[in-house]
Amino acid sequence: MITIVADSQRTDHPHWPVPAERRTVTVLFVDIVGSTALVDRLDPEDVRALQRAYFDTVAGVLHRWQGVVEKYVGDAVMALFGARHSDGFDAYRAVRAGLEIQAALDRRPMVDDIRLRVRVGVATGEVVVDLGDAVSGGHGVASGAVITTAARLQEYAPHGAVALCATTARATAGLIAQRQLAPVPVSGRVPPMPVWHAVGPVRARADRHDGPLIGRRRELATISEQLTRALHERSPRWVSLVGPTGSGRSRLLHELTRALPTVDGTPVRWCVVACPPYPDQVLAPVAELLRGLAGIRHGDGPATVRERLTGTLTPLFAPDRVATAVPALQRLLAAPDGTAEALTGAAICRDVLLRLAADRPLVVAVDDVDRAAPAASRFLHTLFSAATARGLPLAVITVHQPQWADTRPGPARRVTIRPLATVQSGRLLRQLLARAGQPVALVDRLLPLVGGRAGHAVAYVAAVTAGADPATPELPEAVRRDAGAELDQFGGEHRAVLMAAGTLGGEISGATVDRALGWTPGRSTAALRDLVAAGLLLPRRAGGYVFAAPALRQVAAERLPRALRAVFARRAADVPRLDTPRLDTVRPLAVPREDRAGAVRAAAPHVEDVHQLIPTATTLTRAATPTPGISRPPSSRHLRAVAAAGAVPPTHSSGPPANTGVHRSPGRDRRPASTRTPPAVLGSAGRGPLSGVGAPPGTARAVPLSPLIRRSGHLAAA
Repeated sequence: MITIVADSQRTDHPHWPVPAERRTVTVLFVDIVGSTALVDRLDPEDVRALQRAYFDTVAGVLHRWQGVVEKYVGDAVMALFGARHSDGFDAYRAVRAGLEIQAALDRRPMVDDIRLRVRVGVATGEVVVDLGDAVSGGHGVASGAVITTAARLQEYAPHGAVALCATTARATAGLIAQRQLAPVPVSGRVPPMPVWHAVGPVRARADRHDGPLIGRRRELATISEQLTRALHERSPRWVSLVGPTGSGRSRLLHELTRALPTVDGTPVRWCVVACPPYPDQVLAPVAELLRGLAGIRHGDGPATVRERLTGTLTPLFAPDRVATAVPALQRLLAAPDGTAEALTGAAICRDVLLRLAADRPLVVAVDDVDRAAPAASRFLHTLFSAATARGLPLAVITVHQPQWADTRPGPARRVTIRPLATVQSGRLLRQLLARAGQPVALVDRLLPLVGGRAGHAVAYVAAVTAGADPATPELPEAVRRDAGAELDQFGGEHRAVLMAAGTLGGEISGATVDRALGWTPGRSTAALRDLVAAGLLLPRRAGGYVFAAPALRQVAAERLPRALRAVFARRAADVPRLDTPRLDTVRPLAVPREDRAGAVRAAAPHVEDVHQLIPTATTLTRAATPTPGISRPPSSRHLRAVAAAGAVPPTHSSGPPANTGVHRSPGRDRRPASTRTPPAVLGSAGRGPLSGVGAPPGTARAVPLSPLIRRSGHLAAA
């Protein structure tokens, strides 16, 4: 049985800085088949007992899979997945919960041997979520069309099945076996809605890794050297490959297996296993290691499994030990569930690995180890400690995300997978586009969007190949899910800081964030420092910060409701910018330059004070008086003089201006709020609704260069 701790508590901050968010959630709607006829023939007391048993069963399953029960409608239950926190697998958890609800009701007679049959619909889409009420029983937590879609879908699910919308089907592809049906008519919607049926979970396949490796030669050489030294000196070593989703961690691990085939002329034995999200059994990765060692495939019969286990153990153990070890290992493969029998089999598997390492160098690699249960981590730690005590040529490699916290051994080496450089990202995009038969000229359009992450480049090229508009490519669904999960690593003030920074765009400062959120000066400093340590923000000179990935900035900005976007833009209008010089066509974010205050009133007509939207500890005084230490904005005469000197490129240029080396004093680096415009992120020429604030479409502006800031050549920092 899968055990998942559900987040059932209310918000962890008494004054949640951003009380509502626009979030992509998965909605599960479950309803009893034939409930009216069933209730009509039962006694009211039996109906009450039946409902209690039914609701308890459904709520228990939803709780294990981190679902939040939003409401009960008669005998129907509606639950949300990803309402407050997302791990990138909200749709997967919802579908697994729907399948488990079906199985639980089939196995359990409710009252007087009555077995209930239910239909389940699962849909994924955008809603507005009230974060303070996003707990079980919080009626009216979410608002959006996806809720109606889930209710309609369950009507087209046969008895005992789970119906999926197109977005949910794409999000669970490769993890859930699906069967597409003919589109079904839905009231008020044209054309008919496509429907998929979820059959059951499947074992995730390993990703294909072909084509030349780009931009990871240094990391590859460093790790290969560490492994070679460890295996040669018979001094076990633990190496952690750390990077966010899409950084190319799995690809680098694949290249390592090819780069280190031998040590001192002896072949290296590689044991590589990948952890699926939410494994069904806690020792599943150990069972996969055993299958790889013995050459056992899923679906092999008991006789084949026994034969291959015997052949693997015979050279390592005495005959009597083989006779007792084979049945224990068979039980581990059949049910790696953490019971005493399974733990006994895991201990034998560990002994097998140690004996194999004594014979020839051995590397045990676990991809996505942060998805595994603690039992798998304990297995690796015990294996490493035993190999260290015996002085065996063994190495352990774990691949995980930066936020995963585990007690790695003292000699563990942490290798961080950093974003690709701009040139490397361009080479990768050209290779992917050429392989997909797409114009290589699209590199210029996609390069500012990938943020140096190989996985994002693959997703954008796949989206264009699938028919997305290459002129204005939208954020791919997979990238959006990953960025949302990164954003949800933090709650409360940290997440509010990210959303405020994403809305403001460009390079932001702590003062800008404090002003946007209505905080006292300096309150965001600690949160910004934590976000830099987590790799979500990158520091710049003069106290500035930029997003590590363009997708994260876009998702963070889109999380804010329209009214709060307008509030943030108006509050931050008078704070000096730290942006480097750019010349781009900028479109307004959500508030036209001509009337920011009017936009705030239009978005929130009943709000007299912005603190009704964002509860804060301190009321911000309107910027009626100049801020100490901030000089006056430059006069028009000074701007004309700078343009005449050639420091500002012509206004019709479409690319970023060259750095002419002309330095200006800090006192001449500020313009009035009505003329100041943040640059478009990563040279995107103002595409998208969140690219800039304060300029009408088609307006080109140049931001003067501060003498303390230089343009970074790195794509992710652009």
